[in-house]
Amino acid sequence: MRVAAVDLGASSGRVMAGTIGPSVLAVEEVRRFPNGGIQAGPVLYWDVLGLYRETLAGIREAGALDGVGIDSWAVDYGLLDERGALLGNPVHYRDPRTVGVTVPVPDRELYDVTGLQQLPFNTLYQLVAEGDRLDAAATMLLVPDLLNYWLTGEIGAERTNASTTQLYDVRARTWALSLASKVGIPPRLLPPLRDPGTVVGKARELSGVPVVAVGSHDTASAVVAVPASPGTNFAYISSGTWSLAGLELPAPELSDAALDANFTNEGGVDGTIRFLRNVMGLWVLSETLRTWSTSDLPGLLTAAAAAPALAAVVDIDAPEFLPPGDMPARIAAACAATGQRPLGTRAEVVRCILDSLALAYRRTLRTAASITGRTIDVVHIVGGGARNELLCRLTADACGVPVLAGPVEAAALGNVLVQARALGEDLPDLASMRALVRETQEVRRYEPSSGGDWDAAEARLRR
Repeated sequence: MRVAAVDLGASSGRVMAGTIGPSVLAVEEVRRFPNGGIQAGPVLYWDVLGLYRETLAGIREAGALDGVGIDSWAVDYGLLDERGALLGNPVHYRDPRTVGVTVPVPDRELYDVTGLQQLPFNTLYQLVAEGDRLDAAATMLLVPDLLNYWLTGEIGAERTNASTTQLYDVRARTWALSLASKVGIPPRLLPPLRDPGTVVGKARELSGVPVVAVGSHDTASAVVAVPASPGTNFAYISSGTWSLAGLELPAPELSDAALDANFTNEGGVDGTIRFLRNVMGLWVLSETLRTWSTSDLPGLLTAAAAAPALAAVVDIDAPEFLPPGDMPARIAAACAATGQRPLGTRAEVVRCILDSLALAYRRTLRTAASITGRTIDVVHIVGGGARNELLCRLTADACGVPVLAGPVEAAALGNVLVQARALGEDLPDLASMRALVRETQEVRRYEPSSGGDWDAAEARLRR
């Protein structure tokens, strides 16, 4: 079976051709294209029309296909009018329009219904920020659902991505319509829900190839391809622009401890729950390279590996690291504010970023284990961060357990696996999918060492 996995990230998009069969699972990049925010006047937008154009071109370049599936980042959406026409380019989640936006619902009530981490860019807050502009809208479609609609003409919302909106009832697995009404969001905007693995329809411009709703939140697809062995107590980190670090659970964890720790319960494939926190991720590093106008990441990582361990650490999740800008200056300011010595070289800045990221992973996974009463025996890092040997090594050291790094293309592989099952491949459950990943994909193991006093680094941040 040969399918196209369209994997749209915050900085780039790819169309991958996936081949799958007994003891066969492989993806090959067909087309890559840039993505990112476009500042137009006071608003930061996504170029969704450009994404659709590149998606179509990549699918055509892939040749004969049995299916197509699309995954992307979460929370952002397009609004359609009654004719199905797009009312405007989707606004980027990093746009400041949600700053200061509040809703008349207590945090405990919001969490009890949606189980979502409180983040200022959640779809709920973005829609409230729209104000009267919602009057002209008939439907809200998250980015993968919008592209699926343009491909097939079928309107709907895939559940794993819908669960990131803070408008989804995580226990009932339906839209939280009463909550939407309470905050002033018209329930008519919320389209019919569909499960991952549903055949949406046929692509009208692509010779009628079936379009499958995969785990359309890219992290949902990535977690499908975590090569965990049956019976292991594993945690995962889907590491890219954002890092999503957490556990796979059979049901949502909605305790006061989970709320206080700001953990999220997002839907996964086959009814699982992704109990995790968003960690700022490699965004801070990529913005640092952009500020320096350099692409020499390998050279900087080599130098950073030789730099002093834990010389300075920052709270990588602090709000000042969310918007685009001069990250080295913000890191210097954070170090000064916490009484740490200035960072003298670029290598030291990069080491500070990666030490801080590993420390955030440690903090997040230990909190997840404490809340759920679980132990963690191994951490799987999938996605682009699995290529970063220094980050993987530091994560093993910080967490004190082995790290298994790979596959890098986890989101695309999970996309392919869900498509293949929907189209008839014998993959009855997540265990069988993960077994095929273990059989076919390269994974690198990092054992923890005693390097660095991570407890002291954490205490430094707390002070």
